[in-house]
Amino acid sequence: MMHTTVGWHVELEFMEDDQHTRAVAMVRLPDGAEVRAHGHASRHRADAGQPRVGEEVAGARALNELAMQLLTKAHEEIDAASGRTSHPIHV
Repeated sequence: MMHTTVGWHVELEFMEDDQHTRAVAMVRLPDGAEVRAHGHASRHRADAGQPRVGEEVAGARALNELAMQLLTKAHEEIDAASGRTSHPIHV
């Protein structure tokens, strides 16, 4: 049986204007480290204004970048602990 020993909370913040949405994703890890990533979305001037869609695109891009940074961090920690280069971690 698996037990939950830790939980992570990811924060997303958005900054928007009429044509652009920017997102910042941040997670604070149990060791106190913070990992931040950014995403953006642009609305074509011919498209209808749908702020939620811009948030979804920018948020998804920020979360994707956050995931890649966490994979890189894990890879570096595996290498440091083992003293050798580990196999790539694929998404």
